[in-house]
Amino acid sequence: MAWPSWSAPWLWVSGCGLLLLVLVLLVSPRSCRARRTLRGLFMARSKRLLFRIGYSLYTRTWLGYLFYRQQLRRARNRYPKGHSRTQPRLFNGVKVLPIPVLSDNYSYLIIDTHARLAVAVDPSDPQAVQASIEKEGVNLVAILCTHKHWDHSGGNRDLSRWHQDCRVYGSPQDGIPYLTHPLCHQDVVSVGRLQIQALATPGHTQGHLVYLLDGEPYKGPSCLFSGDLLFLSGCGRTFEGTAETMLSSLDTVLGLGDDTLLWPGHEYAEENLGFAGVVEPENLARERKMQWVQRQRMERKSTCPSTLGEERSYNPFLRTHCLVLQEALGPGPGPTGDDGCSRAQLLEKLRQLKDLHKSK
Repeated sequence: MAWPSWSAPWLWVSGCGLLLLVLVLLVSPRSCRARRTLRGLFMARSKRLLFRIGYSLYTRTWLGYLFYRQQLRRARNRYPKGHSRTQPRLFNGVKVLPIPVLSDNYSYLIIDTHARLAVAVDPSDPQAVQASIEKEGVNLVAILCTHKHWDHSGGNRDLSRWHQDCRVYGSPQDGIPYLTHPLCHQDVVSVGRLQIQALATPGHTQGHLVYLLDGEPYKGPSCLFSGDLLFLSGCGRTFEGTAETMLSSLDTVLGLGDDTLLWPGHEYAEENLGFAGVVEPENLARERKMQWVQRQRMERKSTCPSTLGEERSYNPFLRTHCLVLQEALGPGPGPTGDDGCSRAQLLEKLRQLKDLHKSK
């Protein structure tokens, strides 16, 4: 993968300074605390120079890949069998297999069980995905990448080398590693009986895509593989867009059916539902879901999938149109208006409140 060159000398100087800070933190005796400091430093939504430099280093240079490799090694040592216990869903000739990777990510295999063909979604740990491929006895023919971040695309290189006929799909706007087949909004990828539509959902990154598996061919529910757009009771950070952009992408998902299964890119359910309880403490649907999630997590069981119908009832980031949530968030410029801008302001306020809640 070719990295863009840096033309501005200040970026070189700033980048080297930031790299030195990273190295000092990582080798410090209190390395666990240092890693938490780094996570907060790089993932906080900010317009400050430090954030822009850190994000550019992660997404545009080999330093991001080195950071991903360190994450991978640490997660393999800490969770040799994966961070969560998952259960596949089997429909009429179609199987969806969640694969726990890194510290809280999910990759997925979508399998046509009759043709023994498989599609991988966001294969960040190639070894874990390959082990599942071999266990299932299937042929990997396609990789669907939601976006460029290494914790979603890091396995593209190895898997495409191990499976030479494997195609790598994703957005051409996102700089996805080893992309071979660019996709646009509403393009369809066909593998055996699998019909998978790409939907453009920018915001987290400029070229973020989600993938919708059509349930009609196998007479089952459709499945949404949402990457970092949508989680159980949460949504992704807006790194490369505005609140209006993210709101439009979330509305794209809201247009899908209630019975659509949501397969997210991360295990964030318990944390997200805790925040949802802060903004809507009397939401009974949230309370019931939280009790179920806590039972699941006590046994390290996965919480996916949920359904979009469920998400509409308790996910605050999908409820900016609801009067109850508008009143809970308090006064603001035009919160009850019908225009996209006022709902986008609510979405931005939710993100700010969630960041404050997480930092406590």
